[in-house]
Order: sequence, then structure tokens, then C-alpha cells
Amino acid sequence: MMSSKKQPIVPRINAIVTAVPECDVHARYTDWAEQQLPGRKAAVFRRMEARGGIDHRFSVLSGTDAAMDFGSFYMSGSPPGTAQRMQRYAEAAPDLALKAIAGLPSTDGVTHLVIASCTGFMAPGLDQVIARRLGLATNVERVSIGFMGCYAGVTLLRTAAHIVRSQPSARVLAVSVELCTLHLQETDDLESLLAMGQFADGAAAVLVSAQSEGLGLGEGLSATLEDSEDLITWTVGDTGFAMHLSGAVPGRLAEALDDPQLQATIEGDLRPEAWAIHPGGRSVLDAAERGLKLPSEALKSSRAVLSECGNMSSATVLFVLQRLMAAKPENGIALAFGPGLAMEGLRFGWETGNA
Repeated sequence: MMSSKKQPIVPRINAIVTAVPECDVHARYTDWAEQQLPGRKAAVFRRMEARGGIDHRFSVLSGTDAAMDFGSFYMSGSPPGTAQRMQRYAEAAPDLALKAIAGLPSTDGVTHLVIASCTGFMAPGLDQVIARRLGLATNVERVSIGFMGCYAGVTLLRTAAHIVRSQPSARVLAVSVELCTLHLQETDDLESLLAMGQFADGAAAVLVSAQSEGLGLGEGLSATLEDSEDLITWTVGDTGFAMHLSGAVPGRLAEALDDPQLQATIEGDLRPEAWAIHPGGRSVLDAAERGLKLPSEALKSSRAVLSECGNMSSATVLFVLQRLMAAKPENGIALAFGPGLAMEGLRFGWETGNA
């Protein structure tokens, strides 16, 4: 009797939908930041920000709050406290997440809900709020991923993929929502203002299963760079979450990615056709391109997302993957960088038919 070899389960992204708020705050932020700097520093800030590759960034703040006028959220005489920022998060995060979810073909039959969000805390959690507002079954399994930073989007997809491998009938709704603009900090530090000038709000909703065609999710990759733990930090304080993004990050990243052993680990047996690099800033993309020796067109989708939306923390790499899915790439790798300094990755490639 001939034996048939069982085919491995390949989780795949069946659909990705992204969403941003309506209010573009990028130009207003530039004016606000300049007001905090003395003349010469203000001119340097404007010149450096103009080279950052960002044209638009969106915020859940609106009206006078988004305009940063006197009496608004950021101009009320003292910086808003963490409690005020978390209240805004609890009000706005579910709406933005649901805006993305509404674009999916269907959420019928969802068995698992996985949430990634690093810019707010609430209880009942965002997972419960979304599940109730969607009318999901009360026995849907839920997982929340928080405070990992920009690479949490990769962790979100890897978690959804692990669920499908362990339960092939699973239909996973994976959602990332980040409200970075709730955490601006008043400062006269040029490096801090440049770093804050990259971040924006956004959400992405992803359906992952083992059925139908889609972007197959393969092997994961994790790496932490030695002697780099102080380069990116994300600290909860009395006035929100304070981001520190050192200007040394691009150089350290390029140096690490230029290492032949790490390159071999990233590329595997076949050099990726498609690259979904988290656009943590123009200098980060330049560093990845230089370190990995990529042709300039390889990061076209990452640079487009950065230009049109800015850095939306964990959601950003999902915006990049959404663009790449249209081409149905045979193979590729997603990489994101964050606190540690650490890198999280995931192989992907187009899959047709059922598992």
C-alpha cells in the first residue's frame, strides 16, 4: 500500500485592511515643535525634518486639539497627564480598529482574536471591547500583545500563524492599532522632537487561516543586538509614554545587518523577492538598504508608507505587507526593529488553494 505524505499546514493572510484617522497633523506638528526651540535650533529642526521622507501623518486628535491651539489637549498650560492620555486612547482606539476591520470581507466564523497595541492600556481590554462591538461569539479566544514597540506587528502575525498551525480550522482576526500622537512631550531637545515627528496613528486588520489563497506565513526570526539596549526606549511616565530614539540607531543597524552571518540567517536558502521593512524613519530604511545591500526599488513600498502615513509603530509593517500582497510575491521577508535594540522577522510567500 502506498503511503501518502501529509502536507504541512501553511497559515496565510487572506486579507489585510488598513485605516488612518482623518486629521493630517504633520505640518502643524512642525510649527509646534519649532516653538519649543531657539532660533538656530528651530531652523536645523525644519531642515532635518524636511529630509525625513514624511509628507503626511494622521492623528485621532481633531479640531483645536489637532491644531494645537491654546486651550487644546497639548496647549492647556501644563502637559496632559498619563490618565488623560489613556482616556483618549480608550475612546479612540476601538473606533480606529473597527474602521480597519469594517473593510474585511467578513468576520463570520472568527475563532481567535489577537490584538497588538503599544500606545495604551485599558481594562476591560481592547480585545474585549472589539469582540463585543463586532458581536463575536463569547467563546472566541483572545490574546493581547502590548508595549513591544514597532516590531509587535511581526509578533502579531507570528502569533496568528502559530494558532493556525496548532488548530488548522482556526480563523484568526489579528488587529494592530496605535495612537502614537497621544504621547507627544514638550521638550527643547532636538533629537527628541525629530523622533516624535516621525510617529502617527494607524490601524490594520488581518484575517489569517489555513484556507483559500493568501500570503503564506513561514519561519520566524528574532535577533537582539549586543550593547544597544539604551538606543531605543519606551518609558511610562507621569505625562504619557516617553520615546527615546537615539540618532545612533541607523548606524548601529547598518553595521549589524552588514554582518555575513546575520545576512545569511535573514535570507535563508533563497534571497527574498519581496522586502517588507518596517519604515521606522528614512534613515532606518537607508540603513537597512545599505546593510542588506538591497537595490533601491526593494524598499519602494516601505518608503511609500512612510511618506503617506509616517511611523505608526506596530501597525506600519502591516501597511507595507498590504501593498506587497497585490503582487502575490513568491517569497519575501518582513523585518521590524524596536526596543532592545532588537529585530523581529517573518518569512512569507504566496499560497494558493486550501491546506
